Amino acid sequence: MRLTRCQAALAAAITLNLLVLFYVSWLQHQPRNSRARGPRRGTAGGPRVTVLVREFEAFDNAVPELVDSFLQQDAAQPVVVAADTLPYPPLALPRVPNVRLALLQPALDRPVAASRPETYVATEFVALVPDGARADTPGQLERMVEVLRAGGARLVAAPVASANPARCLALNVSLREWTARYGPAPSALRCDALDGDAVVLLRARDLFNLSAPLARPMGTGLFLQTALRGWAVQLLDLPFGAARQPPLATAHARWKAEREGRARRAALLRALGIRLVSGEGGRLEWFGCNKETPRCFGTVVGDTPAYLYEERWTPPCCLRALRETARYVVGVLEAAGVRYWLEGGSLLGAARHGDIIPWDYDVDLGIYLEDVGNCEQLRGAEAGSVVDERGFVWEKAVEGDFFRVQYSESNHLHVDLWPFYPRNGVMTKDTWLDHRQDVEFPEHFLQPLVPLSFAGFVAQAPNNYRRFLELKFGPGVIENPEYPNPSLLSLAGSG
Repeated sequence: MRLTRCQAALAAAITLNLLVLFYVSWLQHQPRNSRARGPRRGTAGGPRVTVLVREFEAFDNAVPELVDSFLQQDAAQPVVVAADTLPYPPLALPRVPNVRLALLQPALDRPVAASRPETYVATEFVALVPDGARADTPGQLERMVEVLRAGGARLVAAPVASANPARCLALNVSLREWTARYGPAPSALRCDALDGDAVVLLRARDLFNLSAPLARPMGTGLFLQTALRGWAVQLLDLPFGAARQPPLATAHARWKAEREGRARRAALLRALGIRLVSGEGGRLEWFGCNKETPRCFGTVVGDTPAYLYEERWTPPCCLRALRETARYVVGVLEAAGVRYWLEGGSLLGAARHGDIIPWDYDVDLGIYLEDVGNCEQLRGAEAGSVVDERGFVWEKAVEGDFFRVQYSESNHLHVDLWPFYPRNGVMTKDTWLDHRQDVEFPEHFLQPLVPLSFAGFVAQAPNNYRRFLELKFGPGVIENPEYPNPSLLSLAGSG
């Protein structure tokens, strides 16, 4: 029977529909992961690791040599070079599908996934490879994978045979204290962090579950986040080679890289909430407020600073400024013959810690009203704000009839000076605030005053200060710490 042209077209359409239905049915019966774009994680015989290059300087690097060295070991090796913006001068990367450039800074003309590094990684593992490294020995990444899969550490690392090979460090991160403390590691092969050049391998899901997975400097950001989570790193005796044409070969390039690296590190530490870094030898680096900047927190509402709601205590830079201000103010008062004593929470801190309470945000001193005229700075503050030769600001507080000494014109961390006067044997004053400890007390607590260690120096305090504190705060106040306003936030209910 002869088919007409119309019948032939109809038969072809039916056949095509049947083929489409068969293909859709087949797809629906495949595992979900097999339908994902890109290579499957852990495909037998295929690469299990993506090489991710993040730590390099656009103006001077050996990234092309690094990438070529891995491709020479395995032409199918997935490589991702990650940069915030398009590197300039342009990187001479091979034009092959398994080498990709990821730009992490969002742009108007790109979808949101394009700025997410996990978009470019389809393998189970990621190797973070620093600029200046190269793969000289076949199978290094696979051997690192086998060690990682054997368990015992969430990260494995191999040193780079550079001028600064990796070594192990201990690292303790305290978010509550805004502090990172580095020290010698008990073991040379298993630790919390590394210092120096290393290839670091971990599971992709672990890396991309960090809040800042590719923050630079990588050696700072990565290990701060992993040490906080208790993830150990195992350092293997499996060195990678160094670039034959190493980056930053000139003094100018090294100077520029060091300058930009310091700025990136400071910005990263501030972004991650680290205000103090204690190095191996006890060297301290500060990344918080100072005399030229505002303090680290804003106006305090309800006696409860914002950082307490974040389950943190007073930033260490703020405590340092308070200690410096308190020591200075006490020195001025003593030189002028003004009788003073530790008051309120500051006396409580001295009795409990010998220091400022770790979550306090100011220092309180009581003074005799009749002694105010002895002090030039206090006399000046009666008429208006006075900035002294050290940059401290003496003024009358706007909240009432008392004095305030601020750390600087920019930084308003302060010491409050409360003028008391005796009346029928009881110390009283003219301004009362809605604080539970703001009460009158017998003058005999000040006769005599006694020395008490506070904030790194010796200050004057009421005699029998335990009874004095219990009069103001209640029984057992020294032994039972509490936040300033437990009706808003209690110490027991935080973290």
